Amino acid sequence: MIRRAITACLLAGACVASPAWAQDTPGKADCPDSAQQLSIQALYGSWEARIDGQDGIATLVLERHPDYDGVRGQVQRPGQPPAQVAGDIDPEGLLALDESQDGKSISASWSGELQPSSCGK
Repeated sequence: MIRRAITACLLAGACVASPAWAQDTPGKADCPDSAQQLSIQALYGSWEARIDGQDGIATLVLERHPDYDGVRGQVQRPGQPPAQVAGDIDPEGLLALDESQDGKSISASWSGELQPSSCGK
């Protein structure tokens, strides 16, 4: 299994949907101290992810997981076929995602933490 880290932008920025923690005032956001304070719905939408050790920006689309209080979706890296992802916010406040290239076995595990200074951007 490959261990990969997602940099801050996964939880902190580039969300197409309006983040649950963003205020109505442009340029300001009421950011939580940790992802433990986010609802899982705050992760729904389209994200840009920078993956350590890989060039380019991946697109990550997350939606409600039908079987548990988490997310599922797809990651699309430049020049590669899409892969499936599923996960949740773990007890330590990290976004934990498992990736599967074939839809059956885990090919990578990701974790990312909330960066409050970039929340709502």
